[in-house]
Amino acid sequence: MAATSKKAAASRAGSAGRSRGGAAKAAPAVADFTKEQEFDAYRHMLLIRRFEEKAGQLYGMGLIGGFCHLYIGQEAVVVGMRMASSEGDQMITGYRDHGHMLAMDMDAKGVMAELTGRRGGYSKGKGGSMHMFSKEKNFYGGHGIVGAQVSLGTGLGFANKYRENGAVAMTYFGDGAANQGQVYESFNMAELWKLPVIYVIENNKYGMGTSIERASATTDLSHRGASFGIPGEQVDGMDVRAVMAASEKALEHCRAGKGPYILEMITYRYRGHSMSDPAKYRSKEEVQKMRTEHDPIEQVRARLLEKGWATEDELKAIDKEVREIVAEAAEFAQTDPEPDASELYTDILL
Repeated sequence: MAATSKKAAASRAGSAGRSRGGAAKAAPAVADFTKEQEFDAYRHMLLIRRFEEKAGQLYGMGLIGGFCHLYIGQEAVVVGMRMASSEGDQMITGYRDHGHMLAMDMDAKGVMAELTGRRGGYSKGKGGSMHMFSKEKNFYGGHGIVGAQVSLGTGLGFANKYRENGAVAMTYFGDGAANQGQVYESFNMAELWKLPVIYVIENNKYGMGTSIERASATTDLSHRGASFGIPGEQVDGMDVRAVMAASEKALEHCRAGKGPYILEMITYRYRGHSMSDPAKYRSKEEVQKMRTEHDPIEQVRARLLEKGWATEDELKAIDKEVREIVAEAAEFAQTDPEPDASELYTDILL
């Protein structure tokens, strides 16, 4: 996805204030998308959706082993943030990471091949779903330990400040990881040293199989940095325009040397925590209601049609194009050779 600088694109629906405890509050804002931006968001979110659907199929066929966490339903979060970012900004996340890689323009073939353990994968087939990286694309993982990426993302922010390169580390974690201790150690250091880090809490309402109401004493996670003086806000993570608008503000805050910022993206995953999760802790009606009323891709599709910027046939053509990309990636991931046995001894730090 081409980096988009977006000052002209965003319209604010109110100025930010500062509430007690450091959490910034603003009237809801959405970016005023151009036709090009709507198409860009639609194509990239659709690519993530179709890729994840295919990954789910390959997992069910036994072609993907280990754990596999799908991003279906949360596409607007990573796409909106990527649209707001600039060249050089980094991204780091947890194990629900395929969508983040695709948003950073990593090759779908390389991502899928890593899922199936082939040598053409981004970690040479040795890392799998949770452990993929691309220094070239400024993507630093994919981490299987809950919350581990938060301290690493803070380190990226430290490196950015030290190098004075103007980059911001976009550090993603979920509502479950928000209760981990290293998160708050990272918050303290980041605010103390005014590091350019955006902490993106992807609140999809369920940490594994436990709802946030049962797991967190406070459920407004945008306030989690209050004791450190870190501003934060809640964002409609199902609307790519709202995500982009909030991301622009947070990025501007970080680049101005004001330290970290917290964005709590209120989103929803349609599938279970992982492919092995039957998700019996919530009703089918709940999931269907989110799909019907708040689906991030359908919102963009409806706007394109309503504004006369696209026809049904044009959108079908995009879907066909995306499906072909995913099909090609799946074919490569099944035919590319497995790593040579000698690879067991490479990339090892002694």
